[in-house]
Amino acid sequence: MKNQSVTNNLDWVSVIIYIILVIMGWLNIYSSSLSLSDDNYIFDMTQFYGKQFMYIFLSIPLIFVVLSADGKFYEKFSIIIFGIALLSLAGLFVFGKTVKGQANWYSFGSFGIQPAEFAKAATALALAKYLSDVQVNLKDVYRQIQALAIIFLPIILIAPHDPGSALIYTMFILVLYREGLPPWYLWTGFIAVILFVLSLIFEPYVVILMSLILITLVYFKSRLVDRNIVASTIVLVLISGFVFSVDYVFDNVFKQHHRDRFNILLGKEVDMKGIGYNTNQSEIAIGSGGWFGKGFLEGTQTKGGFVPEQHTDYIFTTVGEEWGFLGSLVVIGLFVSLIFRIIYLAERQKTKFSRVYGYCVASILFMHFFVNIAMVAGIFPTIGVPLPFFSYGGSGLWGFTILLFIFLKMDANKVNEW
Repeated sequence: MKNQSVTNNLDWVSVIIYIILVIMGWLNIYSSSLSLSDDNYIFDMTQFYGKQFMYIFLSIPLIFVVLSADGKFYEKFSIIIFGIALLSLAGLFVFGKTVKGQANWYSFGSFGIQPAEFAKAATALALAKYLSDVQVNLKDVYRQIQALAIIFLPIILIAPHDPGSALIYTMFILVLYREGLPPWYLWTGFIAVILFVLSLIFEPYVVILMSLILITLVYFKSRLVDRNIVASTIVLVLISGFVFSVDYVFDNVFKQHHRDRFNILLGKEVDMKGIGYNTNQSEIAIGSGGWFGKGFLEGTQTKGGFVPEQHTDYIFTTVGEEWGFLGSLVVIGLFVSLIFRIIYLAERQKTKFSRVYGYCVASILFMHFFVNIAMVAGIFPTIGVPLPFFSYGGSGLWGFTILLFIFLKMDANKVNEW
């Protein structure tokens, strides 16, 4: 029996947290962009807060469209939706509009769409569809390759335009881990990141020597791995090859502004007026908020426009300055609560498709939330990752809204799946 209302059985805890985050996001966009205009009219479409208000208003019918579709619709047409998403990403190479050095937009007059924001939901649906197949066992290498291909297809299409957005898609690997992917994949990725950073700080031979010492300790002391001198030697050779390749990748694959941001983060360069200006000003703004903040519309860094892109990627600096440490904790608490709520809902699903999709939603939101706040706090390079429901932009808001409410529709429908 179908629901008589699109809101029947909806998880209102998640919906309320979503509404609070969107409202708080708009208030901070209003504050961060108000200094650019003497007009306080909230519907002023020439200002960021006016446009964001319109995006929020249009999210309402979008939510009802998502909830109106039958829950099985998303599973049935997941592959088609994924295919359309891939075509939209591929089309950027021909029809994409370059904005701030990145050709990741389709332009329709004064209106623009960023397909990478919508492709996250499409990729989540495709991955959920594949993993819910009764024949899929992620212990099988062939199945692992197929699952990873679903994740890396959009990454390959997005990375040339927007490396930050491409990085977000790697979080789908956590979903594979939940569904049975061998843990060595995660360990390999984690170790690779550490080796990459160490290779930027120390000479290659120093990193290899540290690796040799660690492998020797593991070989003789650890009971969790078998003592195999051949396997240990192969691991050391692979590590050595990776370490020696880091300089080449850093100098020839990374773009200059990416190299600069890593160098600033690692303390190799100090350029407070250039590439390091954003991070330095964001740290000043957050630190100046103290425990309770300076008050709504009272942030001096915010009012002075010292933090570039404050209404988008650096929106959390407004929270830190005007709402203080306690206000920042409230925002962080809301995000953490939403993510854990989604995980809780995912675990109670009656179908594997819905469960996998729920974990995809939680992983994407966590990655955006973690990287954005780490970025504005100066402990992660600036890579242009927005804060969900907070940062300015229609594509981002609608993409996250679709991502979340598709899952809430699945959760609402679970009572009718038996």
